[in-house]
Amino acid sequence: MSDLARVQIRESTPADYAAISSIYNEAIATGSITFDTRQFEAPDIQTWVDKFCDRECLLVIERQQQILGWGIVKQYSDRPGYRVCCETSIYLTFAEKGQGLGKLMQTALLQKVAELGYHHIVVKIVATNDGSIAFHKSFGFEMVGVQKEVGHVAGRWQDVAIMQLILPQVPPYPL
Repeated sequence: MSDLARVQIRESTPADYAAISSIYNEAIATGSITFDTRQFEAPDIQTWVDKFCDRECLLVIERQQQILGWGIVKQYSDRPGYRVCCETSIYLTFAEKGQGLGKLMQTALLQKVAELGYHHIVVKIVATNDGSIAFHKSFGFEMVGVQKEVGHVAGRWQDVAIMQLILPQVPPYPL
């Protein structure tokens, strides 16, 4: 049985939050993947989840009870006109990158986004992260713009690429 066949994607639980924060901390330490700059701990993830609305979720991908990555669906804005739009993110532990786990998580996130009634997905990627941009393009996301010098991390200005994917089969979520 292949390693990919042995993975499971599921909703996170509080028992996963330490692993989620550890994976996120790997990304934070690079200074080129996220604009968060301080290290996170399990209670920080609990705070995220406690603030979720009913159309937001945090998924994990695991193999043999080991969390290898996570994905999140967040509402884009709490303003009613934006109810059709969400933002997604995926983070994998660096040791597991390039193994196909991101594709599995993205597929699960896209399914979850549709189930939650979102028509439009936005991703924000540090503009120098060519791998993530190419990854999202492979799923049909299109580049819609770059925000210049929108962040300052690791002693330098950072640009952010904005990409979007429209799910034409998902009608507007009712008010």
